[in-house]
Amino acid sequence: MPEYDMIIRNGTIVDGTGGLPAYRGDVAIKDGKIAMVSGAIKASAKKELHASG
Repeated sequence: MPEYDMIIRNGTIVDGTGGLPAYRGDVAIKDGKIAMVSGAIKASAKKELHASG
């Protein structure tokens, strides 16, 4: 069974604080909320969106 509802893979992540530069990574969503932000999420999801283009 998938762990998340959606994973957006290989997108540009900006944390909004100005403390870290933008980086490439994955964002996992569960129940309408961000559940994890990481350089590479190994889990599965019901839907995946590849944002590298």
